[in-house]
Amino acid sequence: MTSRRIALVLIGTLSLAAGACAPPAGGGAIDAEEAVQLVLAQDDQFEGIGPRDEDVIGQAAWYEVEAAPDGWRVVVRIGWGDCPSGCISQHLWTYQVSEDGGVSLTDEEGPPLPDQSWIGGQVLAGPTCPVESMSPDPACAERPVDGAVLVVEDLAGDEVARTSSGADGMFRVDLAPGVYRLMPQPVEGLMGTAPAIEVRVEADEPVTDLRIGYDTGIR
Repeated sequence: MTSRRIALVLIGTLSLAAGACAPPAGGGAIDAEEAVQLVLAQDDQFEGIGPRDEDVIGQAAWYEVEAAPDGWRVVVRIGWGDCPSGCISQHLWTYQVSEDGGVSLTDEEGPPLPDQSWIGGQVLAGPTCPVESMSPDPACAERPVDGAVLVVEDLAGDEVARTSSGADGMFRVDLAPGVYRLMPQPVEGLMGTAPAIEVRVEADEPVTDLRIGYDTGIR
């Protein structure tokens, strides 16, 4: 085989190999999930937002992603105000993610998000009687826990706030919209520690009915 023919064969082989490794059309060199993660990292308010689910009633925050000619198009939405009925208000961000991972905000619409919301509830301990009957005795009801320390962390595990329950066991923490973990701390005289609670804070929609339960150890 001549040198010229060998060179042509090698060029053809390299071209086929390059074609086999080329990124798929419409999706770019990064996939949809990578594009979404790049977008969600653009704003702390997007932390914990999941994909849009048509079967979920009252989904206030979601994202949608679709292939674009030069990468991906990602839309992020945060809604608030009576979201079980469709949300009175919403804010939308539209991002373009290029094939090489570049992210640009192409459109933003909607009223500003409220700056703060809050979570609250009550810290209780039980049981308070050795044996509970089929008909609960009011005298054996769980008792409020005074001074229980509750630490609020973001999903990265960083502390963002803390509070303590009052004499009635009630507590409240002001928080910006986002997803958090409420981490109860040990309480002297009570067994173990109440389990952590993950809670989503929606703009202008406080979570008011959290229940933190400690074990008294009474059996």
